[in-house]
Amino acid sequence: MRNAPHGARACGAADGAVTQGRGRTIPAMAYDEDLANRIRELLARQSDVTEMKMFGGLAFLIGGHMAVSASRHGGVMVHVDPAEGDKLIASTRASPVEMRGRTMDGWLRVDAEHLATKRQLEKWVELGAAYARSLPPKR
Repeated sequence: MRNAPHGARACGAADGAVTQGRGRTIPAMAYDEDLANRIRELLARQSDVTEMKMFGGLAFLIGGHMAVSASRHGGVMVHVDPAEGDKLIASTRASPVEMRGRTMDGWLRVDAEHLATKRQLEKWVELGAAYARSLPPKR
């Protein structure tokens, strides 16, 4: 796995806090390095994986597309097929990602408390990785 160049702009409120789905406001913090290491371990055997600091967290990209990110707000942000987003929100502990007051289709947030086991995290990493792999590589 190699590190991609930095340069993505962070999004969110001026004070770093972000209002999440279901009316929660989450304070900004540095991303969880242990969580990032757990994601890195799950993606270690995949090809074309890069890491990039973005949205104040550490994103893992496959073919240039973000799959999953260790979020600065705790937990992960996962990029999934937008057609599956509402179903996942209704059937899991995921919530929609909101940036600057706008819900982002196909982007989900999963709080750290729902990622405690390898199995819990693996589900979300694989969903994000599968969607990123389904997209044409960015060059």
